[in-house]
Amino acid sequence: MSMNDPLGDMLTRIRNAQMRGKSTVTTPASTLRARVLDVLLSEGYIRGYEKNETANKQGEFTISLKYFEGEPVIREVKRVSKPGRRVYMGVNELPSVRNGLGVAIVSTPKGVLSDANARAANVGGEVLCTVF
Repeated sequence: MSMNDPLGDMLTRIRNAQMRGKSTVTTPASTLRARVLDVLLSEGYIRGYEKNETANKQGEFTISLKYFEGEPVIREVKRVSKPGRRVYMGVNELPSVRNGLGVAIVSTPKGVLSDANARAANVGGEVLCTVF
């Protein structure tokens, strides 16, 4: 089955698994998903992830979700740039999510970065999603 928005699918799987209180969730593997998961891991929103081999060449990621006192660490995750409407912002226009408490994940020429790291590197790009 073809998928129009693979990143949106991964974020929805994470959101749904946390609503059900699951400890792990699986999603098909891709390079973009891995880079977004790296940012989520470095910002402390997930425990970790690992790539598992499957019958097809693609493989899949098993994402370990993080909870604090029974509540999911990720309270809200929103897709900003979608396949039908891409959202690009310069370094001075990057959004501040919940006054800096959340993080915006940005695809830049220097890789997929959090909004704070993109400002430090002085690069803008496509705002993929926001996480709080």
